[in-house]
Amino acid sequence: MFAKSSRALGTALVAAALCLQAPLAQAGIVTTDQITAQHDRDAERARIHAFLDRASVRDKIQAMGLDGIDADARVAAMNDQEVHTIAQQIDALPAGGNPGGFTNDQLIIVLLVAILVAILVSL
Repeated sequence: MFAKSSRALGTALVAAALCLQAPLAQAGIVTTDQITAQHDRDAERARIHAFLDRASVRDKIQAMGLDGIDADARVAAMNDQEVHTIAQQIDALPAGGNPGGFTNDQLIIVLLVAILVAILVSL
């Protein structure tokens, strides 16, 4: 009787050990395009955060009733396409002035609207 119960216990322990085994690691090939795309996405998000960190932009955002921390959280919630679009708009701004393009106020409004749309879409 003791042999049957120990055999059943041993079988149960082996079965439990096999079921609880850690999953095997998987390796895959990562292409240069995948690494470059991830780097580009990170760089675009960093560009938007740098734009939001400017004193004039921060003042305008606070004047509109949005905290800088909220703006950063909303940028973090944006998808890659929205980040790419806004980063392109920031890059399109002239360095020394703004003849015929967006004013800073207009760009901030576009940025805030895009952030709000991203938040609403994610809900």
